[in-house]
Amino acid sequence: MTFQKIQSETDIELLAATANEIWHEYFPCILSNEQIDYMVEKLQSKQPMTEQIADGYLYYLVQLNDNIIGYIGLHPEKEKLFLSKLYLKQEARNHGYASQMLQFIEQIARELGLSSIYLTVNKNNEHSIAVYKKKGFLTVKDQVADIGNGFVMDDYIMEKIIA
Repeated sequence: MTFQKIQSETDIELLAATANEIWHEYFPCILSNEQIDYMVEKLQSKQPMTEQIADGYLYYLVQLNDNIIGYIGLHPEKEKLFLSKLYLKQEARNHGYASQMLQFIEQIARELGLSSIYLTVNKNNEHSIAVYKKKGFLTVKDQVADIGNGFVMDDYIMEKIIA
């Protein structure tokens, strides 16, 4: 498994296409198609990702044998690393790849001298919540965030201390 840091405009276009594919495959059991379309356009398309990278986000395409199987989005903060995105294509799930991705993320947090990793996860995303708990993340609070257009993100905030 390799992690390709997103740096060029071509990389961002490939990342956005990957995000669009994964979100439309994974989230229909959790979110409406209208909310998925809105969130992809607002948060995971070329323009917002370009802006996020300019603001210090780190994105990586995850590859296996030269095939893209997923992606990671991170945002280093003062003391913590925000795990913004960790997604795998359907055919890459349940093979231990998420565990390897989390190890890579922990390594980045340690290299940056950060004490913990935190994330938000939809309260109805039971599979991901179970994976994060298994990997040492604890639910620290819940939040409902208005993201516009009549949609909200109803999430748990989970955190893992690594220092």
